[in-house]
Amino acid sequence: MTAPYLLTVDLGTSGPKAAVVGIDGRVVGSGQAKVTTLFPAEGAAEQDPSEIWAVTLDTCRTALAESQSAAGVDPGEVVAVIVSSQYSSVVPVDAHGNHLANMVIWMDQRGSSKRIKHLPGYPSGTDSPAALARWLRIHGLAPIGGGIGLTHMRWIRFGLPDVYERTAAFLEPMDFLALRFSGRATANQCTAFMSLTVDNRTLGSTEYHPKLVEQSLIDRDKLPELVPVGANLGSVLPAIAAKLGLSESTMVLSGCNDTQAGAIAAGAFQGSHAGIALGTTGVIVTHRTNRKTDPFTSIFTVPSPIGGCHLVSAENGVAGVGVDHFLGTMVYGDDPFGTAASFVDAYAAFDQAVALAEPGARGVMYLPWLRGSIAPKADSRMRGGFINVGLDTDRNDLARAVCEGIALNFRSLWRPVEKFVKREFSHVVFYGGGAKSDVWSQIMADVLGVPIHQLDQPRHANTVGTALLGFERLGLIGVDDVLRIPKVNAVLEPNPANVVRYDELSEHFGQAFKATRPLFRALNRPTKT
Repeated sequence: MTAPYLLTVDLGTSGPKAAVVGIDGRVVGSGQAKVTTLFPAEGAAEQDPSEIWAVTLDTCRTALAESQSAAGVDPGEVVAVIVSSQYSSVVPVDAHGNHLANMVIWMDQRGSSKRIKHLPGYPSGTDSPAALARWLRIHGLAPIGGGIGLTHMRWIRFGLPDVYERTAAFLEPMDFLALRFSGRATANQCTAFMSLTVDNRTLGSTEYHPKLVEQSLIDRDKLPELVPVGANLGSVLPAIAAKLGLSESTMVLSGCNDTQAGAIAAGAFQGSHAGIALGTTGVIVTHRTNRKTDPFTSIFTVPSPIGGCHLVSAENGVAGVGVDHFLGTMVYGDDPFGTAASFVDAYAAFDQAVALAEPGARGVMYLPWLRGSIAPKADSRMRGGFINVGLDTDRNDLARAVCEGIALNFRSLWRPVEKFVKREFSHVVFYGGGAKSDVWSQIMADVLGVPIHQLDQPRHANTVGTALLGFERLGLIGVDDVLRIPKVNAVLEPNPANVVRYDELSEHFGQAFKATRPLFRALNRPTKT
């Protein structure tokens, strides 16, 4: 074996990406697949774990086959498997590792206090002010609202009591896949973050906090074993190794969430910059030395898997999926108005359309809150759309407005994040699917007013970050190597004229949020049962 490789899986909301990554950070083979999101009831959002596991294996086979054919990498050269994923999602599994219900994903609101309090057996007086204060002091977050791993577990306990009784462990997506690879139900301080049961005042904790567990309403024996981040969980199960052609000595390492993985690739655990991920959802990441939460802006810190610090996570909700929605429903919709998309590269066409439109999209503004807002303010009832559409508006304008609206929504978080860490950012390391677009990268530079550093292999940033974590934990590289290995493809400077234009549009964007919020809250008021 000339050099070690890792097999990584990055499970996003839209589906898994698998990749074979070398110790130099080079992706030598990859595969990708889609997963269906189900909305079976009001406020519900679920995915089928059987489908997730099946397509994960398919993407792994594709990645391993491509690495062998394109780079001559034998599957036996893969020394370990490590998984990152979207988080604040929960799979209940039984004692044999079988899932007992669909995965409840981060969009699900059935565990919110307004909904769950009506379920039989839910204790009145739960989450008292003293309990909420204790959560903020010890963990850093509290179960305010829905969409949190703990609130999903609570909904299963009181909404699906039969499932709860049979549950041996509640697992986040990356830990569910690690279980399927290794046979062990585990979590770590990073992956268990949204269970709200770990003391995050100390980095590297491998114990649940007794008082937080008591407040959670979840039995301790239904929480998985806590291990160190990157811990060796044992070898890949023989049957899985045989299906993938891996050596039976291939290790399975305990992973992290996708925000943490991207932050590693962006080097956001050090330096004067911030990272911005623009994938299905959007997030701004940077670092600070100590734990902190700002409940008014929904900005918080999570333990960093590397670097001995805390990562600032400023989630921005729906982002790149807005492009998919625009293309899938308004350009290439599968309906009587549909236009065949089979002969074009839809994303390349989108880029060309954006470039043809002038900055400001001739006054059209896109509201990106397709599944509720996080910024400028958190509101699950906010929705999206186009405003100021005129008879002279064309689809080029609409396409550019989508990019600008998502960028302006990032800007609404930008200054709050700088205030949160008490420093101005020198530049942005930009990654995710949106960072492949030069025109969108330029829009981000102009809207934020700082240089944009396009990360090389931007769609594989989480993959590369996860692999670098694995190599570092195996002792094959050091932290300095983790910072050195990822490369920047290009640097885009802000265009001064466009900066002035977007300064003005930013004001209008904030006004649009305030003006439409009462309407959206009325239109999306929960149905009384």
